[in-house]
Parts: sequence; C-alpha cells; structure tokens
Amino acid sequence: MVAIGAILLLLVLAWAQARDGGTPTADRVDAVTHGSAGAPPLDWPDEGAAAVAVDGIGSLGTSGGQVPVPIASVAKVMTAYLTLRDHPLEPGEEGFTMEVDSADVEDLRERIGLNQSVVDVEAGEVLSERQALEALLLPSANNVAAMLAEHEAGSVEAFVAEMNETAAELGMAKTHYTDPSGWQDSTVSTAADQLKVGRAAMADPTFAEIVAMPAAVLPVVGEVTNFNGLVGQEGFVGIKTGSDQAAGGCLLFARRVEVHGRPRMMFGAVPGQRDGDLVEAALGAARSLSDSAVDALDREAPQKTRGAQHRG
Repeated sequence: MVAIGAILLLLVLAWAQARDGGTPTADRVDAVTHGSAGAPPLDWPDEGAAAVAVDGIGSLGTSGGQVPVPIASVAKVMTAYLTLRDHPLEPGEEGFTMEVDSADVEDLRERIGLNQSVVDVEAGEVLSERQALEALLLPSANNVAAMLAEHEAGSVEAFVAEMNETAAELGMAKTHYTDPSGWQDSTVSTAADQLKVGRAAMADPTFAEIVAMPAAVLPVVGEVTNFNGLVGQEGFVGIKTGSDQAAGGCLLFARRVEVHGRPRMMFGAVPGQRDGDLVEAALGAARSLSDSAVDALDREAPQKTRGAQHRG
C-alpha cells in the first residue's frame, strides 16, 4: 500500500506541475504532502504561520493560514533590497556614504527611549552603504533603516511608497509596508509573500554576503553580531530575524541543502512564533521545519526531483 501511495503522489505532482506550468501552488502541494500515503508530513510550527520552498522543486506548502500579520524587522529585507537595487555594490566596494547629523542622533535617542533595536551613531560619523546595510541586517538597526530611507527617497514616506510599489511588482499581494524598519504593527505580510522578496534579495551577491556574516565591525559601536544565530550552521546562510510583542518571533531564512545529492537553496518564513524567547522560538521553528523538509524530499523517489528540474 505504501508503494502504491508513493506512485499516486508522483502522478498527482506531475499532473499539478503540467497543469500550472510546472509550479505547484502552496496550498495544493501542502494538501498532497500531508494527505498521501508514503509522504512524511513536514514539522510545521504549532503557532503562527509558515511557508517553505526549494529552488528547482517549488513550494512545499504553507501552514497557519496566510492572513497578513505584523512582520517586525523582517521588513528590513525590502529596505536592503531597494537600496541595493538602486545602488549595486561590487565585491570590495563600499558604495555611497551618509554623514550622521544632529537629527540622526536625536532620532537615535528617541528610539532608545522606545526600546527599539538600534546601533549607536555620533554626529559627524560617516557610514558607507555597505556599513549601513550591515547595521540594518545584522543587529537590525531601526535608526539606520530610517537613514537609508531618507537617503534613497528624500523622506521615509516616499521610501515606504517605493516599498509598496516594489512589493506589488514582486507579486506580494498580501503585503503592506508603513515603515522601513518594521517597528510599526501596521507593516504586515504573509509567510508566502516574504519568500518572494527573500528570493529576490538573495539573488544579489552583496545582500547574500552580508546576511551570511556572523558579525561585522562598524564605526563608533564596534563589533555587532547577527541576531540570526542559525547563520553558519547546517547550511543556513540568512536571511533576517524580527521580533516584538505584536509580531512574535519571526524569521525569513535561506538554507543550502542537498536533495538526492544535488545542491539546492531552501527558502522559508516562520512569523508569529511565541514559545519562550521570541527570536529563539523563530530560529527553532525554522530549523525543525527545514530539517523535516529535507527529510521529506530525501524520502521521496528521485524521479519527482528530476521531473521538477525539467519544468518548462
């Protein structure tokens, strides 16, 4: 019976791929994966939501529904993506520079009073584009998100408009940004939508290089560490954490995996995790989900993976 179930699974997946041009929808793949004999279920989080996909194979499904929810600092992925889209960085380049002024220092003080995630800056300090992106993506500096927004668009409001325009271009129909850092609870998205911007951002080598760094050294503040404690372990190469009371613990992640001996990039998102420390809850959910996805793919017949590789 298990062998028959596995054969039926392959036939259903092949039919779904052929019908939709080779890319099964998340909901359909999720239903097939969980409902067919011989296909192990993924270890979906017990709370919040999740989505996971593998390049060259497609979506492995979603959980928890895809209603827009606060995403906290995961929003900074779009901020970095837009910055690098407008000002690409080659290896070794530092890019444009921003000089910290008194208004930036006052903004920092206000954010500290609100218990926001920031990095210290001083009037007269000069940050390069690369350093600003490291501050944005590793220690998750809200103040630097605002500095980048003003540099790029002239104002935070104009930059947020660009964020939403770009979200629409990427097909993120359930995403709405209201600030460049994710501090505002009104900045909302879904796990499935965040996979789209995550994949787009990771296509930029500089972005991918920065989010894979465990630490960086910045002017004034010195060494800062990456809040994503999975980076450097078991193939994890990014992407961005987020946490606050409204959003819970969130992680948009990328992980290098092997499926039947072939290297693949897995993307996943796990917003709304609240079991204990928020960031640790998100990291744990991401590790469990991605481990189970690798196991599920390895247990399936290699023909399924080969079929996915030849999509039109």
